[in-house]
Amino acid sequence: MLWNVPNILTVLRIALIPVFVGIFYLPQNAMTLGALPAHWVNITATGVFALAALTDWLDGYWARKYNQASNFGAFLDPVADKLMVTAALIVLVEFERIGAVIALIIIGREIAVGALREWMAGVGERKSVAVAQIGKIKTAVQMIAILLLLYYDSISFKNLGLFNTKLVGQVLIIFAAFLTLASMFYYLKAAWPKFKQSLN
Repeated sequence: MLWNVPNILTVLRIALIPVFVGIFYLPQNAMTLGALPAHWVNITATGVFALAALTDWLDGYWARKYNQASNFGAFLDPVADKLMVTAALIVLVEFERIGAVIALIIIGREIAVGALREWMAGVGERKSVAVAQIGKIKTAVQMIAILLLLYYDSISFKNLGLFNTKLVGQVLIIFAAFLTLASMFYYLKAAWPKFKQSLN
């Protein structure tokens, strides 16, 4: 079944991308007039991205629990994830919240590993480069960092003081970039025997 719940959630995630990006770019006049404070732009964009990230978890959970996995979903889900993360990173670079090098590392890795998985699938070895634990940790750190950098305003906790989302987010995104490279080399190492064999 093409339009099952997991696939609908994946399409919803893609549909949320222009909404999320538009929140930063469309209300500039309103912000200038004082009708829409920058703080609310950050909150709204963070909320939309968090909703998109939630659909990422929910579609996988639903597909496993109710046995609704499909070839269409297997293709579209990683595409939606990469589009979502890429859009967020471009926005963060545009608003000078992260450096372009960090974004390039993360986006470049996604392209490289995606291509590697397609090649390995073509030679019947896709399981060799299935998502590993380091990849899951990378994704978790990356998502938390993006959420903090989208929010970008300090959070005040009673009796605990201020939580600096900007600083913590920037530290985490650098850590995510490190994990990104580490996970890429992990997958390349796993694929190397087959790649070496194909050269002979």
